[in-house]
Amino acid sequence: MNQPIVFADVLDAAEQLDPDAQAELVAVLSRRLAERGRERVAATVAQARREFAAGQCQVMTAAELVREAVS
Repeated sequence: MNQPIVFADVLDAAEQLDPDAQAELVAVLSRRLAERGRERVAATVAQARREFAAGQCQVMTAAELVREAVS
């Protein structure tokens, strides 16, 4: 079974990289985080579309939506 990687170990390994490699690592991680964010948004939109198609949505004014969101 895979052993969990400790954050401190990853950070120490990144510190051993040269500055160019560190910058590339940051860029790669940023792109991957952005992609995961886009995937979450796409999944949320797909779920909302399924709910709408199934008639599970109700018409609301913007004020009603805000009231429901903050409650």
